[in-house]
Amino acid sequence: MPACFTSESVTGGHPDKLCDKTADAILDAILAQDDGARVACEVFANTDHMHIMGEITSTARVDYEAIARRVIRETGYTEHGRGFDCDTAVIDVSLNHQSPDIAMGVDNVDPLEIGAGDQGMMFGFACRETENYMPLPIELSHRLTRRLETLRRDGTLPFLLPDGKSQVTVEYRDNVPSRILAVVLSAQHKESIDIETLRALLKEQVILPALPPNMLGDWTEFFINPTGRFVVGGPAGDTGLTGRKIIVDTYGGYARHGGGAFSGKDPTKVDRTGAYMARYLAKNIVAGGYMDRCEVQLSYAIGVSRPTSIRIEDFGTAHINDVGAMKDHIMETVDLRPMAIINRFGLRRPIYGKLASYGHFGENAKDMPWERLDLGL
Repeated sequence: MPACFTSESVTGGHPDKLCDKTADAILDAILAQDDGARVACEVFANTDHMHIMGEITSTARVDYEAIARRVIRETGYTEHGRGFDCDTAVIDVSLNHQSPDIAMGVDNVDPLEIGAGDQGMMFGFACRETENYMPLPIELSHRLTRRLETLRRDGTLPFLLPDGKSQVTVEYRDNVPSRILAVVLSAQHKESIDIETLRALLKEQVILPALPPNMLGDWTEFFINPTGRFVVGGPAGDTGLTGRKIIVDTYGGYARHGGGAFSGKDPTKVDRTGAYMARYLAKNIVAGGYMDRCEVQLSYAIGVSRPTSIRIEDFGTAHINDVGAMKDHIMETVDLRPMAIINRFGLRRPIYGKLASYGHFGENAKDMPWERLDLGL
């Protein structure tokens, strides 16, 4: 029987993503000066305010307010009178040092034995639905929002404003994507354009070029700015918060999620580092022909360097007789300690800003080391 699956994406101007981008811009600025910094930066934005909070222990000297204003400006919130802009927004900074109790668990005389920064479980996933080994619904949703932002920035659609969302529903037959049943696209816009013109242009310029034509047809429903008006957007329309789009950041809900966000966290936080390693393992397993779909779970305890567990799920798609043997082989040959992962992927670099929008895996992260197919199982 056919089944369907839906995933969503948001533009870089969505209020939650604006907060993610600001947190990761701060992280990058700190790592550029101090690669051993401990950073847990949280941001929220509402109406005409942005609040920067968290715990940072570092020798770096950065201007947090200037970074926030730069991100807001680059995102496109530059027009006065829309409720939130880079010049008039009030930026509040409230940062403390990392708790010594947490630091005690992470610090170690032997760098490779540095413990995990917190307990938790992380998931990585891969499948054969796309060339990037990502689920198709989230890849298509990202295509729509990226194109929406591109056409706003290059002036092709000058009526667009920074905020926007997409959603794609894909029908599956025998676990293979067969057609697109529904497309939702909501784009913030200037008051000067009428809704029918906007809908026609978004369908013609954004949706149809971004989605595979062979999957569209009379069966596809299009919902373009369904309420008819989206003028007030960004933090002026909805409060933004770091980490609230973790499903957009990962697999669009197609795989399980441990609950930990990525943005604003230095790599000693296994919410980020463990999730990158889990994706690396899953992608290499699928690319190696061992499974058609693979989900890897890692779990850690605060202050303990080695994972407390590893689980591999093949969803009945394994092409090997013993999935347990694959797990044992990985545990014996791949160093899963946080510092070993940090060293393997070079995670103490300022590389995170580009990941804050449009996903930490797949097309948006194709140049990142955890997307490589070099594990050699």
